[in-house]
Formats: sequence, structure tokens, C-alpha cells
Amino acid sequence: MTVPFGGVPLADHAPVFTALADAGFTDAWTAEVAGSDGFTPLTLAAAWEPRLRLGTAIAPVFTRGPGLLAMTAAALAEAAPGRFQLGIGASSPVVVGDWNAVEFTKPFERSRGVLRFLRTALAGELADGEFGAFRVRRFRLERPPAVPPRVLLAALRPGMLRLAAAEADGVILNWLSAGDVATALDETKEARPGFEVATRIFMVPTEDAAYARAVGRRLITSYLTVPAYAAFHRWLGREEVLTPMWRAWESGDRKGALAALPDSLVDDLIVHGSPDECRARVQAYADAGVTVPIMALTPTPELERGGLPALLELITALGRN
Repeated sequence: MTVPFGGVPLADHAPVFTALADAGFTDAWTAEVAGSDGFTPLTLAAAWEPRLRLGTAIAPVFTRGPGLLAMTAAALAEAAPGRFQLGIGASSPVVVGDWNAVEFTKPFERSRGVLRFLRTALAGELADGEFGAFRVRRFRLERPPAVPPRVLLAALRPGMLRLAAAEADGVILNWLSAGDVATALDETKEARPGFEVATRIFMVPTEDAAYARAVGRRLITSYLTVPAYAAFHRWLGREEVLTPMWRAWESGDRKGALAALPDSLVDDLIVHGSPDECRARVQAYADAGVTVPIMALTPTPELERGGLPALLELITALGRN
């Protein structure tokens, strides 16, 4: 499950983490966009609920220096030995450049360099030298974790997917349907045994299909107009179905962009329905090869009316127990 949950203060998440573990959820994963950072909620989860594995999906490779990223990951790995996985990725020009005032250049080279640096640093070894897009001089962690975290790489298209398979412990996918998973994993056939495949799955847990599709259209237009995701969906074969949306968006016609998305595409990319229907849709990702399907709940009228009790009830319904 993606944490933290909207509308619930971080200080009030202890019963939420307990409910997740009680319901059979194995993992709590975070993201870094413009809400909570990726590590604080996991630090709380590490202390409050020892049954949960923890992961970032993703910590951007540009917004922290390599040494700080290694220190942060090492501290969380020390707080939750053997339970933390570090997911890293390039992120986007908006998050990196517009919001964090860092130049977004050569994302492949930066991702590869940070991945290689982290493998060295988190093993407690001396990192000294060129790492592609940057240089590090004589860095060694003072507190290397006894159990180094597995490092997963976010990837969309063949080059990054192949890099993940060759050098990372797993890959993080995003914004694809269960039917698209095989296309992505075709590029990771050289991965080692135990290679993790994590995927964030956007979920609108309501039986009001019109509401769910309206939310889904807003999500899709906010993401798939980003150049990297647009290129990803062209590679997946969706250029024809998405071109009307892209043209409307580029012309400034936001309403037209929303209207240009067919229900069938929204239903492919956004999980919605009853808890049983949502579980079945998530299972389809697992059946396609995803080892860590990560639900990401979006608010619904039912959750907003019911508050924390409604959220805890939904977590139980979505879990396997």
C-alpha cells in the first residue's frame, strides 16, 4: 500500500500501519512528489509496525546529493533491518527543475551513476571516482547498515529497463495496465534470480464508475502529458488513442483533453470498483509478473465522509484476511 494516506496526519498513522499488517498487507511504500518526503513515513512505520516491509517508489536521484541519499537509506535500513528496499529513479523536470532548482540533465546517466554509487556506499565500501554524470571524492558511510537495502530502479522504456535488469535488485514500473506488464518485462529477461518487479497501481475504490472515471481522467492527463510518460505510452502502442488528448492539452483545452480519453483506456489504467473487484484487478498484475503490486488509493466521497474509520474498514476489505 502507498502511504501516507491523505486526510490522516502522520502522527495518527500508527493504527493505519497496524490495520495494514492485520489485513495481510506486506509492504508500505512511499513516493516523493510534493507531499511528504519518502523517508519520514517509513521511519514511523519502522518503529510502529515491525511486520511491514518498507520501500520508496521513488526517491529521485537528482534532489539529494549521492552521499546524503546513501546516509538516509542507510539510517532507515538500520532502523528496519532487512525490511527496507530503496527505490530510486530520475523523476521529472517539474519535480527536479521547477520545484527543487536542480538541473534535470542526462537522467539515464545520473540514474546509472547513483545506482552504482549506492551499491558501493551501502556495502560500506569507499566510493571514490567518476560515476558517469558526477564525481565523488573519498566517501564512506560511518554507519553502513548491517543488512544493506536492496536497490530498485524506476524504469519505463528499454534502456532503463535493461539497466535495472543488469545492475539493480529490481525494477519499479508505473502507469501501465496489467496487459502492458509483459511488454516491459520482455526487456528484463537478463535479470538475476530474485529480481523484484514493483508497480504502483492507482486505485479509486468506489462502485460509482462515473466518479472513478472522472478522477482517473484527471490523473491520466496530469501524468501522461509529461514527456517521459508520453513516450512510454507511445512505446506501449497507445499513440493513436492518446493523440487527441495530447493535441487538446497542448492547445490549452483542458476540458477537451479530459473528454478525449475513452472509458476503455481509463478502465485499463485506473483500478476502481468494489473491494473484491479491486483485489481481482490487482491480482491480474501479479499474474502478469509483478511481485510487489503497490495500491495507491485516491480519495472518494465514501472515504471523505467516513474519515479514519472508513479508511480502516476499506483496508480490511482490500486485504487478503
